[in-house]
Amino acid sequence: MSDVPTDHRPPGPPRWVLLIHQPASASWRVCAESPYRGPVRYALGEMTQTLRARGESTAVTLWGPKDGAWHRYDTEAPARTPAATGTAPRPEPARLAERMTDRRHQVLMAGLGKAGLYDLTDDDWTAVHTLVDRLDETTVRRLAQWLTTAGTAG
Repeated sequence: MSDVPTDHRPPGPPRWVLLIHQPASASWRVCAESPYRGPVRYALGEMTQTLRARGESTAVTLWGPKDGAWHRYDTEAPARTPAATGTAPRPEPARLAERMTDRRHQVLMAGLGKAGLYDLTDDDWTAVHTLVDRLDETTVRRLAQWLTTAGTAG
């Protein structure tokens, strides 16, 4: 992905936001946002993989909160080998655990959306985060199925 410098901050209060540059319109568009970093980083990885598979190159920026204000974060980690850094690579189980947490979050949010619950309060976000951290994927999927059923029953 090419890096086009930008000082364009997303509107609203600081949260995790991924912006993509559209060369045709010379504008930046929000392609993922969440109060949590994990789902946005997951979206970044998936989008990057898809664009590279297509042979496309585009610019992205990742914005998030830092000390209560907006902060721009690097979207690509520099390629380093363990020999060059003197450290071992990050263990794969930790990456898998993070992806599964992101996945549980996405499933639960989809269930809430199908139940018609879109305007979540801070307490709601805390509850979602707690459920995602404490429940396994099967239980979260079952909960999302109940929410979907409840949302379509009315």
